[in-house]
Amino acid sequence: MGAKSETAMVADGHDTDEGSADQLLTSLGYKPELVRSRSTFQVAFMSFVLASVPYGLATTLYYPLVCGGPVDIIWGWVAVSLIILCVASSLGEITSVYPTAGGVYYQAFMLAPASYRRLAAWITGWLYVVGNITITLSVNFATTLFLVGCINVFETADGEGVLEGSPYQVFLIFLGLTLICNLVCTLCNKWLPILDTFAIFWTFAGVVALLITVLVIAKNGRRSGAYVFGHFEVNSGWTPGWSFFVGLLHAAYATSSTGMIISMCEEVRAPATQVPKAMVLTIVFNFFAGLLTLIPLVFVLPDIQELIALAQPVPAIVKSAVGNPGGAFGLLIPILVLGVICGIGCTTATSRSIYAFSRDGAIPGSHLWKHVNPKLDVPVNAMMLSMVIQIALGAIYFGSAAAFNAFSGVGVIALTAAYSAPIAVSMLEGRKTVATGSFYLGKLGWVCNIVSVSWTALVIPLFSMPTTVPVTDPGLANFAPVVFVGFTLISLGWYIAWGRKNYVGPPT
Repeated sequence: MGAKSETAMVADGHDTDEGSADQLLTSLGYKPELVRSRSTFQVAFMSFVLASVPYGLATTLYYPLVCGGPVDIIWGWVAVSLIILCVASSLGEITSVYPTAGGVYYQAFMLAPASYRRLAAWITGWLYVVGNITITLSVNFATTLFLVGCINVFETADGEGVLEGSPYQVFLIFLGLTLICNLVCTLCNKWLPILDTFAIFWTFAGVVALLITVLVIAKNGRRSGAYVFGHFEVNSGWTPGWSFFVGLLHAAYATSSTGMIISMCEEVRAPATQVPKAMVLTIVFNFFAGLLTLIPLVFVLPDIQELIALAQPVPAIVKSAVGNPGGAFGLLIPILVLGVICGIGCTTATSRSIYAFSRDGAIPGSHLWKHVNPKLDVPVNAMMLSMVIQIALGAIYFGSAAAFNAFSGVGVIALTAAYSAPIAVSMLEGRKTVATGSFYLGKLGWVCNIVSVSWTALVIPLFSMPTTVPVTDPGLANFAPVVFVGFTLISLGWYIAWGRKNYVGPPT
């Protein structure tokens, strides 16, 4: 049975104001250093921004298109959304008991037996940090590739896109986006809740305008309902059943940020109640937002064989539907802006996860990364560390056109595994601790837990696979396992060199 401070058990929904939330954090062993400025709605809005479903689904549509077509796009989204609802519910139960910026890392430690709690926390923390960094990297990289695709709705006289999209051009755009996101997060922290609120209304207006326009104009006609909901077409080289699952990276990527909002617990006024509700409600909202985005696009889908030759097919779909490059570009602007806002949200959450893991000494140079700038109320050093790692990994694109596949794959694998760690430990202890929280789901919680852990067992091998086979060009290989193993070796090396003797885990 994991060690549990008796004050941890009082996180049953009574932390209704900033003072009591800080008291709870202090009782869990941490000094309150971050400003609690987010209300319930602002937490939900940030959770929505972290997912940015219309953007996430738009930038990764290639995967289900090549792996299964409309069936993979629509029904893959439905299936993964139901699974992620179970994940969010399971994490919500645990977060209602242990609401700290350490998130799943802290939770795994507190729930695990004394015999292996240090190792459980170490592994979970590294998975969570690596997942945060690589998902943030993939968001900024996806926005870069999507921008290139949007610009290339304009063509030269020869029918070629106006922007070559060479590796150096892509990398420079990615570098600019990464710097902008970090600059905004560093200097405008107190204004970020307002930006999250703006994103909700911007997304709603932009998506509605886009979808109504493509359906009304539909210059090349509309597909039948049977095609939209029943056409299955495999172009990946995998067997049909496995190909469908490989295409789920599309939906899994769009929902991978589910637990990242936990890192914001120490900037929320009543985290034990607000954060669990925000996670679950966001999944429900995102489910319908995803259907509203995907179904109209599939109704105006051009020939799949033409689309899978493109890294970013959505700009081509919109251009085909409206028949005008200027109109298509204008309709795509809301998704581009949402991508930038999503990058800002992920950058914020990632810096908090590094800060939380560092204050327990688990990252080399922790004394630097746990520092909170007193003027900006932001862990600037942690943010800069994340930025440098992202830029270094972004250079992989110079050697692999499939680099984005690696970034998104590693992010989904690492975060999903990190989410399942405290859930699995909670199951092993008979879910006794979560029964004391304000978000306890009773017997339904067991179902959600089992689905969550089973999903992790599928995700790890699934998203390590190349999207298409056979792989004849090394530049198209999936480097996700390489990046994942690289981070794993760093984690193990640091544990052997320092953590085995010095790391004691979070305060108890």
